[in-house]
Amino acid sequence: MSENGNAIDAEAARWISRLDAGELPLEQRAALEGWLAQDSRHRGAFLRAQAAWQLLDRARALPVQREDAPTSLNRRRALVIGGAATAAAVSGSLFLWPRANAIETPVGEMRRVALKDGSIATVNTNSLLEVALKQDTRVLKLDKGEAWFDVAKDRARPFLVAAGKVRVRAVGTAFSVRKRDDGADVLVTEGTVETWTTEAPKDRKRVKAGSRVFVSDVAGPSQVIAAAAQVDRALAWRSGQIALDGETLEDAAAEFNRYNTRRLTIDPALEEKRFVGWFRTNEPETFAQAAAKTLNATVVVSDNEIHIAPK
Repeated sequence: MSENGNAIDAEAARWISRLDAGELPLEQRAALEGWLAQDSRHRGAFLRAQAAWQLLDRARALPVQREDAPTSLNRRRALVIGGAATAAAVSGSLFLWPRANAIETPVGEMRRVALKDGSIATVNTNSLLEVALKQDTRVLKLDKGEAWFDVAKDRARPFLVAAGKVRVRAVGTAFSVRKRDDGADVLVTEGTVETWTTEAPKDRKRVKAGSRVFVSDVAGPSQVIAAAAQVDRALAWRSGQIALDGETLEDAAAEFNRYNTRRLTIDPALEEKRFVGWFRTNEPETFAQAAAKTLNATVVVSDNEIHIAPK
């Protein structure tokens, strides 16, 4: 008889409580590794329980608590098993999503989500991702924005991402999809994916690790580009960074504006100037000052805008 979700969640909580108590003996660590390898659902439940446990540590600082609420290890274990309610009440970069069907991030926020099948979805700023995990398929609809997926292997259930007319399919791999007005960028960091559009379902291309492709809603997949360094830079947002390697100031400003409500603007005379560097996504003023120093320009800062202009 196959395990039900509650039993798996309970076992995951027990493992987390043992880890929290101290270093596991070798035989118990081997047992944990064996349990995780048995079923992709075990890995997903373990990640959710681990994240909920961490969030509970933060929640203990909240000022409101019932007087009769238990504070023992059993309370923490019970709350980990019911981690969805706990996670919803605590803000953080890791959001647990075991039952809802949509993940939405506001401007400037990134969320790393453990899905029930054991996959991980890292959702970038200002994005909306709908998830439907069924017995025979795993379908994720990217309505806007960008997400990177670390897909749990399950050959019986293909993993399909839909972004407008663009489709990307994988079994066990890692890749990102960024929805554009006229298509989507697909970048692969591990394994291989297959991509096409609903307009031309027979025109498909395979994209391997270290490669990228733009898939047009109208024209379908363009030429696949093997550029591992470009892929790594484009995905620097997963660690809260923007990596520039000769992009124009106009393009750099557009990238910073994805993450910040205070707009970065460039004088037309400087828009085509190019810049190299790594910056935090939430530090557009640091970038502006660095660019201005390099280009002998000036920076004008107001409440709503950071403007780079010639001296």
